[in-house]
Amino acid sequence: MANNIKAQQEILEKLSIYALNSMQTSAIESIEKNEKTILLSPTGTGKTLAFLLPLLEALDPEIEEVQALIVVPSRELAIQIETVIRNMGSGYKANAIYGGRSIAKDKIELKHTPAILIGTPGRLADHFEQARFTTKFIKTLVIDEFDISIEVGAGGEMKFIMSYLANVNKRILTSATQGASIPKYLNMEGAKTLNFLTEKPSSKLEVKTVVSPSENKHNTLVDLLHHVGNEPGIVFCNKKERLEDLSRFLDKKNISHTCFHGGMEQRDRERALIKLRNGSVTVLVASDLAARGIDIPEMSYIIHYEIPEAIQEYTHRNGRTARVNSKGTAYLIKGDREVFPDFVGKSQTIRVNAAKDIKPPFWTTLFISGGRKDKISKGDIAGLFFKQGGISQDQLGVIELKPDCAFVAVPLVIADSLVEKLNNVRLKKKKVRVTVI
Repeated sequence: MANNIKAQQEILEKLSIYALNSMQTSAIESIEKNEKTILLSPTGTGKTLAFLLPLLEALDPEIEEVQALIVVPSRELAIQIETVIRNMGSGYKANAIYGGRSIAKDKIELKHTPAILIGTPGRLADHFEQARFTTKFIKTLVIDEFDISIEVGAGGEMKFIMSYLANVNKRILTSATQGASIPKYLNMEGAKTLNFLTEKPSSKLEVKTVVSPSENKHNTLVDLLHHVGNEPGIVFCNKKERLEDLSRFLDKKNISHTCFHGGMEQRDRERALIKLRNGSVTVLVASDLAARGIDIPEMSYIIHYEIPEAIQEYTHRNGRTARVNSKGTAYLIKGDREVFPDFVGKSQTIRVNAAKDIKPPFWTTLFISGGRKDKISKGDIAGLFFKQGGISQDQLGVIELKPDCAFVAVPLVIADSLVEKLNNVRLKKKKVRVTVI
């Protein structure tokens, strides 16, 4: 199961991290010394690395069973943590399992038992009930974003999962929100709590209100998007129906964007994030599902098309910009007679006009029907595009390699010609399809 185990310093060097922040240092020390740790820290401060480093130290390379369980509230967070572990190159196998994909895929991956298993409550409970692996070697339990994980597993899945974890001797709960109650069945009495939520953030978030002349805010949003130009950002809505209506309106106005909400198929949600990461789109219209637990780059701004009902969601949305030491802006669009809740606080009221043109995106995304399982590497893909595609280095954008496919950003103006050249060619030993998504 384990191969070429790496020391912590080697892992950090591989990640190009040369110094941990104070939260990470304190968390690692607490997790190593205490059986139970509750870590509260804002979004974007590096909680994942803070619990993964001591988790890896506690693994036994001689045991070929699941030794650490990480429970997460969403598919995206499961995939993100799995990716981080893979990028760490620790030598330990990790797998993410979650609803929205076939059980058959899980079964194939679990045949070669991972040392670290990441999963959503419902899918984990299913595998536990079917006894698809033994749980008696699980010594470390992490419940990431525990306030939401508990809510997601409130139907009984979380309690059911805990009933199988009799041998756990290390419990770690993390959250970016304060005040969530912890059920007794998690057995966190006497836990060491590290609260970094009360620290003044070093980031600089500006909050600005844009007043719409009517209750319908669609045109005001369009003016605001022209005002910010081609910078990357997220437009948050409260309901899927509002989000979809807004997306149709933006299509009519020829504003390139993509959507992200819980009602979408998992494949479409993943592709939306890929396109945002590689620059194929700069505007993501999203529900609160995008407020935390997903892997996207720093946003220049976020827009509250609608104000959420609770302060927690408001805080997490704002946490998508002005992260760590960066600057960012949260825009609030206010209807003609709309009254904001008290938690919004003070903001600067501004006027916007469509001063800047929104240019079509420079990049678009190509899909390739081959991935890691086909022994294909990023270098193989780059070589294909350089040699057979005839492109230059600056015409090759971000490559994202998945187990069974890959996504490549290329200039929009040459995308169709690249499809003509590369579709149905051989990459390694596999004949691959290449299409624009």
